[in-house]
Amino acid sequence: MNKKKKNANKKHRKNQERVRKLNAISMSKAKKKVVKKVVEETKPEAKKTAAKKPAAKKPAAKKTAAKKTTAKKTAAKK
Repeated sequence: MNKKKKNANKKHRKNQERVRKLNAISMSKAKKKVVKKVVEETKPEAKKTAAKKPAAKKPAAKKTAAKKTTAKKTAAKK
């Protein structure tokens, strides 16, 4: 590694450490949000069964067969 790359890496590493320390300090100073856990008591509701109407069954659609063309016979010569 040449000298320029070594210096660049050192500076980069130092800068990252400095930023991490600043971030840690600011996070420690910040007021922590109070998280309130709201527990709602739910009453077990009686299960309501909806009366389903019987669906009218439709007959399966029949596929029409493809029409076959008959081969034309040539008239036999007499």
